[in-house]
Amino acid sequence: MVKAAAREGWIDEKRIVTENLIAMKRAGANIIITYHALDMAKWLNE
Repeated sequence: MVKAAAREGWIDEKRIVTENLIAMKRAGANIIITYHALDMAKWLNE
């Protein structure tokens, strides 16, 4: 849904994905498995 909404221009994908991953970590996740891993790695290296 995030990818589709970003493609339509309804949301900023980078901001939404980053907030989702940070929220999971804040909630206590030790490991996060996500479809957004490659995108996040690219954004972190920018």
